[in-house]
Amino acid sequence: MSQTQARPLSDLGVVITRPARQAAGLAQQIAVLGGRPIVFPAIAILPPADRAPLERVHRELADFDFAVFVSANAVEYGVGDPAAWPKHLVAFAPGPGTAAALAAVGITHARIPATTMDSEGLLALPEFVAASGKRVVIFRGGGGRDALRDALVSRGATVVQVDCYRRSRPETGAAGLVEAWREHRVDAITITSSEGLDNLWAILDAEGRAFLAATATFVPHPRIGERARALGLAQVIVTPPADAGLIASLLKYFAARKTNPVPQS
Repeated sequence: MSQTQARPLSDLGVVITRPARQAAGLAQQIAVLGGRPIVFPAIAILPPADRAPLERVHRELADFDFAVFVSANAVEYGVGDPAAWPKHLVAFAPGPGTAAALAAVGITHARIPATTMDSEGLLALPEFVAASGKRVVIFRGGGGRDALRDALVSRGATVVQVDCYRRSRPETGAAGLVEAWREHRVDAITITSSEGLDNLWAILDAEGRAFLAATATFVPHPRIGERARALGLAQVIVTPPADAGLIASLLKYFAARKTNPVPQS
């Protein structure tokens, strides 16, 4: 097998915009494939300003039937002491990445959707289709969507939603990223949340926005893709879910580029 075949992303720069602690796994996979991961977190993750509601939920975990963690960040900031996790309490995750984060702290066999990796997919699971009488706790970041809670309440569940972390816009600015674009070190960008996209757009100047609009942008959900197109991004690729979907789409895209190179202007 040739070096090019063995390393299909050889010398390609791929920006990763997810929070720093969640970027390492994807960065490693890109590096193994020969790419140059450029980690530029578009969201900073912080503890909640008020921990009292989260601490109250931790004391009352035994009262719940189901626990939903909306992201790996929710696992990191919301689990508390895994040794105190009630054996009967069933954990749910919107995708394999969050389920893996739960497994890493000892909460195994988390349920994940069989359809779409989001709230709608969770709501299609049998446990939530027949949620009447169940007590559900949702661990999430402040300001998240209420669609899951509202749907479960409409189905007869009692739902407690607790903010276990908060998100903020990066304070460092985007000069380093813009410089990478200027030096032609960026070939693609991965954006895994609409909020991260909005943060990135807000901190970029006109030059940076023009670079972003012209860069192949890989997103794991149609909702993020719609937001990207609304901002004027011209090359938006909606991928299958999770890191595996992002990697597969990067490989497919750049394989096609090698077969049919874009003419240089």
